[in-house]
Amino acid sequence: MKIQLNTDVHINGTESLAAQVSATIEQALENFSERVTRVEVHLSDENGDKSGQQDQRCMLEARLKGLQPVAVTDHAATLDQAVNGAAQKLEHLLSSTLGRLHEH
Repeated sequence: MKIQLNTDVHINGTESLAAQVSATIEQALENFSERVTRVEVHLSDENGDKSGQQDQRCMLEARLKGLQPVAVTDHAATLDQAVNGAAQKLEHLLSSTLGRLHEH
């Protein structure tokens, strides 16, 4: 599973940020590593230089073998919270999507 990190101009996409985000996503999606080929991570600060609540956004798009891509978005006060929230949402979405396929 390849993880690609994209950030907007307000977020510094450092190596440590990429490693932290990758670790969070790999841990959340470890049960689906055989089905997920790539996860694109889009981090943005929707208020830019201004402060505000819930202005950090994490959008995750997962590419699945033989299926259409799926995406989730989470807004939070910090990037860590947004990444964790989006990872949990993606884990639940993949669980239900792949679970339904397995049932059929």
